[in-house]
This record gives sequence, C-alpha cells and structure tokens, in this order.
Amino acid sequence: MNIDKICPDNIKAVVFDLDGTLLDTEKLLFRYWREAAAHFGYNMSGEQALTLRSLTHKRVQPLFTEWFGSECDYRQLRACRMKLMQEHIDKYGVEVKKGAAELLEWLGEHGYLRAVATATDTERAGNMLEKVGLSGCFDRIICASMVECGKPEPDIYLYTAKELGLETRECIAVEDSPNGVRSAGTAGCFTVMVPDLTPPDSTLMPYISAVCNDLAEIKDLLKFNRKEVL
Repeated sequence: MNIDKICPDNIKAVVFDLDGTLLDTEKLLFRYWREAAAHFGYNMSGEQALTLRSLTHKRVQPLFTEWFGSECDYRQLRACRMKLMQEHIDKYGVEVKKGAAELLEWLGEHGYLRAVATATDTERAGNMLEKVGLSGCFDRIICASMVECGKPEPDIYLYTAKELGLETRECIAVEDSPNGVRSAGTAGCFTVMVPDLTPPDSTLMPYISAVCNDLAEIKDLLKFNRKEVL
C-alpha cells in the first residue's frame, strides 16, 4: 500500500467503480472490444482498447471516428462487443476482485455507506452485481446515464455524493483505470487506485491519494488512518 495523503477522519462512504474494480471484467472488455472491431474489419490496438475504459458513450464515438473513419458505427460495434462478452460470461461466469466481499461486509458492519459509480448502464450493473451476489451491498448504484457527463469528468462522483447526502471530501472513491481516477480526483474524493490493467504513472499522481494492491488493503487504510465510524 502506497499512501500519498493521509486518509481524513471524516470519511463516511466508499464509492466503487464496477468493471476492473469490483468485478474482474476489464480483461474481457479489452479482449472483446478488439474482437468486435476485427469482426467489422477494424484493427483496434491494445492501447486503443485500454483508452475506452470507463468512458461515456458520447466520448467513444468521436474516438472511433478518429481511429477508424466516419463510416464506423460505434453502436453496432458496441452491440457486437456486448454480445461476445455476454456469451463468455454466460459460459464461464464472472469473477469478483480479490477482497471485494470482505471489504463490503466490513464497511457495512462499521457504518460506512457503500455505493457504485459506473460507466455501465443500469440494467447491466444490476444484473452483474446480482450474478455475483453483491446486489444487496450498496446504498446507491449510480450509472453514467444519470449524469450529463461521464468519466473522466467529475459529474458521476459529484452526483453520487449528493445522492448519499455527503460532500465528495467525505467519500473514498475506488478506481482501477486512469479515466476513473481523473473523474474521482477532480470531484474532490479521497481517491484510491487499485490498478488492474494499467499501473499509475506521473500524469495520474495529482489525482491519486493512495494506491492499494487489492481491495482488502482499503480496510487497512481506514483502520490505520482514522477512528472507525461509530
């Protein structure tokens, strides 16, 4: 665990990204974005696939136009990616990230509010959380469709904090991707990065408060830096 800033003693909620943070699905998104692109004759690089993490739809279409030309139909390609990924999940299931269940249980027992702030749609988020047995663990599930601008803009974290009745400075945000980290950090959350496919670099450090190896370390971060919520 690498702590850059001391966790404040007024934290009342922990807000989680979904893909790559709670669920081990970023590797599937990486794989099936590229396979869907190839299906339509486009060569999507690994770097391009990583760029798409946590981006809202309206930010993706211009990227596809830049990468593949104006004839590229983002919605058609996305539908193909979703179909391929769902077929994989139906066959093999989906894994929960290490320490997720343990951390969520501990947070609930110690009075912290728990929320999800995800770029995915409401139906998919609910279905995925139900599939892995975590659907009852959250006070709020906030999706990008509920705000004007998705990640990396701060809107989703500002809205999540408001829905919880808190200020963003009273929230820990847990993210795995650069776009998510920028969103949470800009919103003013105490931002914890748990890297998945991309380690933090110098461009991200202004947004990051701490880096943890896995979700279980967040419990240690809270216990080490502050009194437990009464």
